[in-house]
Amino acid sequence: MHTIVSRERLPDRPAAPAERGSATVRPGIASLLRYILTWAERARQRRALQALDEWVLKDIGLSRADVMREYEKSFWQE
Repeated sequence: MHTIVSRERLPDRPAAPAERGSATVRPGIASLLRYILTWAERARQRRALQALDEWVLKDIGLSRADVMREYEKSFWQE
């Protein structure tokens, strides 16, 4: 079950750095983080694709060879 919490600051908790306005992410670090998150997601998707059963692959129009070609790519390759 998920709980929806208002974005308003609750009185019994200190303000987060972003709320105080003191936290800034340098552009180079933000770019690096985006790359890392993209690479991690790409690797996760390739593992999930490789784990699919043959009948699912057939249903989406892929062969096992197609999947293995994609799975064997390095995480930084599109």
